[in-house]
Amino acid sequence: MIGFYLYNPSSLKLLKPDPEASKMNTLNKQLGRIRLSIILMIAFSSICISSDHTPSPRKPPNILILLADDMGYSDLGCFGSEIQTPQLDQLANQGLRFTQFYNTARCWPTRAALLTGYYAQQVRRDTLPGIPSGNQSGTRPKWAPLLPALLKESGYRSYHSGKWHIDGKPLNEGFDHSYRLEDAGRFFSPKVHFEDDQPLPAVNRDSGYYSTTEIASRMIKYLKDHASNHQDKPFFAYTAFLSPHFPLQALQSDIDKYKEKYKNGWDQTRSDRHNRQKSLGFNHQPLPEIESNIGAPYPFPKAIERFGPGEVPFPKPWTELTDVQKEFQATKMAIHAAMVDRMDHEIGRIIAQIRAMNALDNTMIVFLSDNGASAELMIRDDGHDPQAAPGSADTHLCLGPGWSAVANTPFRRHKTWVHEGGIATSMIVHWPSGIKAKGELRTQPGHVVDIVPTLLDLTGCNRPERIQGQMVPPFAGVSLRNAITADQEIERNSLWWLHEGNQAIRQGDWKLVSAKGEPWQLYDLSKDRGETQDLSKSDHTRYLKMQETWELQYQSIRELAARDLPASKTNSIVKKKNAVKSKSDN
Repeated sequence: MIGFYLYNPSSLKLLKPDPEASKMNTLNKQLGRIRLSIILMIAFSSICISSDHTPSPRKPPNILILLADDMGYSDLGCFGSEIQTPQLDQLANQGLRFTQFYNTARCWPTRAALLTGYYAQQVRRDTLPGIPSGNQSGTRPKWAPLLPALLKESGYRSYHSGKWHIDGKPLNEGFDHSYRLEDAGRFFSPKVHFEDDQPLPAVNRDSGYYSTTEIASRMIKYLKDHASNHQDKPFFAYTAFLSPHFPLQALQSDIDKYKEKYKNGWDQTRSDRHNRQKSLGFNHQPLPEIESNIGAPYPFPKAIERFGPGEVPFPKPWTELTDVQKEFQATKMAIHAAMVDRMDHEIGRIIAQIRAMNALDNTMIVFLSDNGASAELMIRDDGHDPQAAPGSADTHLCLGPGWSAVANTPFRRHKTWVHEGGIATSMIVHWPSGIKAKGELRTQPGHVVDIVPTLLDLTGCNRPERIQGQMVPPFAGVSLRNAITADQEIERNSLWWLHEGNQAIRQGDWKLVSAKGEPWQLYDLSKDRGETQDLSKSDHTRYLKMQETWELQYQSIRELAARDLPASKTNSIVKKKNAVKSKSDN
């Protein structure tokens, strides 16, 4: 029987006195009272009780969120990859894998949704026309604090290490310690990074620094301090890696492990991953063809020219590539694999620290990625030297659409699109003392907006009805408690997406999706997660109804995002909204 431990004081009932007790002698009455007292002491001293009466830890669970950056759905061994990820594979074998979990298709909207429980548009962290919103100008409403601020009320200490990409600063948002790495384009020598919101010196290239290792080391430092000074308190550790986001930069020793691995090309590697997924029990349909006409989402022709003759802007069949292109492309994928491999190794160090604290059994670990793998091809930061060793600090290689299609196996499209390839993430949940199931799959759809409601539910933390005088609206997400307990349906109306004109909605197994400037398409994901058979004509009634539902939710999200804005801004929003409607009507 699958057990799930959750503290529920209302389920603890006092024993009724025996009606025959009055006939007992004085000794028996005293023994009865002693037995009853022992029972009540045991009941109330246990924080959690499972369905089979197995006691779980008395403290609320610690929480460790591990977030990858631009990692594809199939990039872990336990999701079909050839990349060596033994640490995460072990977590999966001892915990759960969610096979239909979603993000928002992009870095900053996912982080906002992950740490607030709302769609990024609701909290103005992704763009809504006519509303101050998005990555640069979007500021969350007061009613949308980040998770550590909510956990603090229940005694949690919170720590952050890695990428930030959220408005505000970590310590102001409830974290007790933070290593904030704002320089995502220099894995060996960041120029912009902070500890506890205070600037740190720029790092020299010959210092031995590598960001994936440093992010783990800083988190380990915070956990050691927690063990020494705050052992009586639960912790929330948010670890946000930069890997394997471009530029593709990795330790040479890690690259060497994979330098011969990808010379068979992306077509064969993708097929091999899909076959492994099927052997793992994933319910995937036939593998769709790589979309040879879909390249990078943003055009940078000069960057492609700078990369040299080995770069290809579109993922044509591997057999059509030149020998130079094959060598160049195989090397890029070897670097990507090295970055994922190193991230797994550093995750192992964090887990070892938690184990050394005797806290692993009561730590809930959640691993996921912020979006699908990226087809982007661009050069930023320190530029790209074609003569330098690939993957070194002097280079700025990008994965590109061919290998991104592999990383996102078995789906199509990439980061920024809201087709399955852009929004599907592997997710692992591991909590030995809270989840009895080992190595099981969870096939119910979930979304990053569900993480905060789930963690508040499992920790027993309450969310205030008002924050700084503002009413707190219901979360966009729901608790995944029942889905963690067993592979059972999660009650919700829909899941909703919008990013840079790409839009989608999922209701049950049905998904309506549209790339920017393209018509809506309807798919039955129970049979077609590859999104290859458009059913918009054969099921036109559903097609129209889901369009209407998407639009209603869009309007509801706009209204919530504008609710606390000054009247002057709200009026300009209404005027712009009416102007847009008038233009569309014409």
